[in-house]
Amino acid sequence: MTDLYRAIWRHTGRQQLLVILLTLIVAALAAVPLDYQKRIINGMGEGRDFEPLLVLGLEMVLVILVSLVLKALLRYRSEIIGESIIRHVRTLGVKRASAAGEGDQRQDDRGTLANIVSSESEAVGRFVGGSIAEPLLQAGTLVSVIGYIAVMQPMLGLVAAIMVLPQAVLVILTQSKVNELVRERVVVLRGALDTLSAGGLDAVQSAVLEDFDRLYDNRRRIFLWKTSVKMVLGMINGAALVAVLVFGGWLVIQGRGDVGSVVAATVGLGRIQGPWKELIAFFRSMSVVRVQFELLRSFTGPESRPIAPAPQG
Repeated sequence: MTDLYRAIWRHTGRQQLLVILLTLIVAALAAVPLDYQKRIINGMGEGRDFEPLLVLGLEMVLVILVSLVLKALLRYRSEIIGESIIRHVRTLGVKRASAAGEGDQRQDDRGTLANIVSSESEAVGRFVGGSIAEPLLQAGTLVSVIGYIAVMQPMLGLVAAIMVLPQAVLVILTQSKVNELVRERVVVLRGALDTLSAGGLDAVQSAVLEDFDRLYDNRRRIFLWKTSVKMVLGMINGAALVAVLVFGGWLVIQGRGDVGSVVAATVGLGRIQGPWKELIAFFRSMSVVRVQFELLRSFTGPESRPIAPAPQG
C-alpha cells in the first residue's frame, strides 16, 4: 500500500493539494447544519417570534449551499485527476507492449493488454482520483459530526463513536478474503483473454469456457462475503439508532437534555452512517486496487516518467 500511495503522490501531488484544501473545508462544515437544526427546533418551543427562526433557516440554507458547491468542485477535480491516470496507464501499457518487439513473448499477452486498456486502467484511475480526498473527507466528516454530538451531549457522542469500532474490525477482518478472490478473478480473466487472442476460437473454446465458470464462481463468493458483511453492518447501525433514541429520551426525562439535542443527534447519526459507509467502501476499493496495481506493475514494469498534470479548468 505504501508503494501505491508513493506513486500517487509522486505523479499527482500538486493536483492533490487543492483537493485536500477543499476537503478540509467541506468536512469542517459537516456539523454546522446540525447546530442550526438544534437551535431551530428548540426555538419552536420558546415562544419566540418567527423572524429569528426565519433568519436561522436562511443561514442554514446558505451553509448547505456553500457546502454543496465546494463538494461539486471537489468531485470535479478528483475526476479530472483520475482521468489523467487512466490515460497514463493505457499509454504506458501500449508503449511497453510495443517496445517489446514482434519476437518477444509479450506479443502473446494481447488479451492482458486489452484488459488493462479497457477495465484495469479505469479501476486504478478512478481510485487515484479520490485516493486522498475521499478518506480525508469521510474521516473529517466523522470527526466533525461525532465531535459536535459529544460536545452537545457526551453520552450520545459516546454511542455514536462506539458504533464505528465493531464495523471497522469486521471490515478489516473480512477484506483480506475478498482481496484473494479479486486477485484470482483478474488473473483468470487475463488468462482467458490471452487464450482467445493466441489461437482460433474452436481450439480454445473449452479452456475459455472453463475460465468463465471460474469467474462466475469467483464473483458468487465475492458477493456472498460482501452481502453478509453488509447485513451485519446494517444491524449495528440499527442498534446504534435505537440506543441514541433511548438514551436521548432518558436524558430529556431526567432534565439533562433537550428535544433539539436528541433530534440533532439522531440526524447526526445518519450523517455518520453515510460517511462511514463511504469510508468502508473506500477501504475495500483501496484493497482491491492495491492488488490490481501490483498486477499492472508486473506487466508494465517500473515507471520511468511522471504522469502528465491534469488539465486545468
